[in-house]
Amino acid sequence: MASMIETVDKRTNLVGQNRLELLLFQLQGNQLFAINVFKVKEVVPMPRLNKLPNAHEKIIGIATIRGESIPVINLREAIGFRPLEMTAECNLIITEYNRTVQGFLVGKVDRIINMTWGEIMHPPTGVGRNHYLTALTRIEHPDHTELVEIIDVEKVLAEIVNYQYSISDGVVDDEIKEEFQGIKILHADDSSTARKQVSTTLAQLGVEIIPACDGQQALTILLGWVEEGKKIEDEILMLITDAEMPIMDGYRLTSEIRKHPELKDIYIVLNTSLSGSFNQAMVDKVGCNALLSKFQPDLLVKSVQKRLKIKLGKESDDEDVEE
Repeated sequence: MASMIETVDKRTNLVGQNRLELLLFQLQGNQLFAINVFKVKEVVPMPRLNKLPNAHEKIIGIATIRGESIPVINLREAIGFRPLEMTAECNLIITEYNRTVQGFLVGKVDRIINMTWGEIMHPPTGVGRNHYLTALTRIEHPDHTELVEIIDVEKVLAEIVNYQYSISDGVVDDEIKEEFQGIKILHADDSSTARKQVSTTLAQLGVEIIPACDGQQALTILLGWVEEGKKIEDEILMLITDAEMPIMDGYRLTSEIRKHPELKDIYIVLNTSLSGSFNQAMVDKVGCNALLSKFQPDLLVKSVQKRLKIKLGKESDDEDVEE
C-alpha cells in the first residue's frame, strides 16, 4: 500500500509541475525516438513470439509475459519504415493505452529523461498529415544538439485497433436530443487522431468543436474571450482536454483556469489514454470535473450529455469520473 501511495504522489507531483519523463530508444540506426514513461509498464529483452493467425499485418506475434498474452507491434514498420530486424539489441516496450496492453518491438533502449512540457515542440507544419510524430524535443550535448522524435502512439494504434466513431442506440437522451444543436466545446489535444475522434463523434449530435493543439493554445483562446468581454458560458458548454500536450499539459491548463476569476467555473473533462490507479489522484489534484478514457464514443457522449443536463437544470452537478 505504501509503495502505491508513493507512486501516486510521485506521478501527481510530476504532472502538477508541467513535467514529463520520456523513455528514449532507437529503431535501428542512431536516431532517437521517445514515448511518455507514464504509458510504459515495463521494458524486457525481446522474448519468443507466437504467431497469431489472421492478425493485423502490423502485429508480428504474441508474447507471453508473466502469464499474460500481449500483442507485439513492430514499431519501425508501424510508422512507415522497413520492419526492424530482430537482433540481440532488440527490446520489447510494454505499454498500456486506453485499458489495452501491447508491446512495441524496438532496438536499443537508451535512457529516461525528465523534461518540462515547455521543452516539447510540435512537429513542423511542412511535414504533412501522414507522419507519426506527436512532438519533438532536443537534447543538448557539449558538442552537438540531438533531436528526439516523440511518436504518436495513438495514431499507430488507431490504424490497428480501428477506433469507432458511432454512437450506440439508447445513449442519447431523446428528451434533450435537440438541445445539442449549436453547442460548442473547446477541445485541447496534440494528437490529430484524438481530435478527429472527438469532433466526428460529437458532430453526429450537432455539436461544434473548437480545436486547440495544446494547453497554451486553449488558454489563449479562453483569455481572448475574456479580453473581448465575452461570457465563457455563452461561448462553450465545456472544455475537454488531453493530459499530455506540448508547451502546456492538461493538468497545468486546468490549474491555470481554476486560478482565474473569470474562468474558474469552466466544466473540465480530462480525456486521456493514461490508465492506472493514479488517475483519480490527478483529477483531485488539479480540480477537473470528470475523467474520461479516450476513444470511447459512448462515454464521450454521456459525459457531454451530463454537462448539458446540468446546464439545463435536469441533473445535479456531482463529480463524474469514468475509470
